[in-house]
Amino acid sequence: MTEADRRHTLCCALECLLFAGGGPVPLRKLAAALQCSEEEAESLLAQLQVEYRSRGLMVQQVAGGYQLCTRPEYAEYVTRLVAAQPEPLSRAALETLAVVAYRQPVTRAEVEAVRGARSDHHLRRLLERNLIREVGRKPGPGAPILYGTTEVFLRHFGLRDLSDLPPLEGRRVQDMLGNRPAEESEQR
Repeated sequence: MTEADRRHTLCCALECLLFAGGGPVPLRKLAAALQCSEEEAESLLAQLQVEYRSRGLMVQQVAGGYQLCTRPEYAEYVTRLVAAQPEPLSRAALETLAVVAYRQPVTRAEVEAVRGARSDHHLRRLLERNLIREVGRKPGPGAPILYGTTEVFLRHFGLRDLSDLPPLEGRRVQDMLGNRPAEESEQR
């Protein structure tokens, strides 16, 4: 293999490392993965920067490492894509949504008691996506916020109303949700 072929191979490998890194990758880690010196890794980074000048991406030094970034002039296109395709809900967010759907109106503390885990982050995400909303306050100390589902929730899951929620099957699920059917939760 000629020196030019070797550098081309290392440059392609460096590009893959930056892509797979997903964030800033320190120079020492790049050099170790490429099995070359840090000086050669810097030289390869400079070569990549030149090759990317006429592309939509650029190699940028940031936060103690290097990463592939969108050129500022193309950021609006990426923003449109990201805004058009929201991230899928995590399993924990779906669990939180299920508790709200079957137990509504429900407080954050009640959701957390059912899930056995903190849920404030997931409730915020569900509020941001308009799958749940604040439906009032529970009387009592602190008057905690009550949450319920929205029309967006119904549309998203293809439901006419809450009575279309599938019945809870399995003893564990019924026990977890307090053995209250959706119709009873809906009347609360």
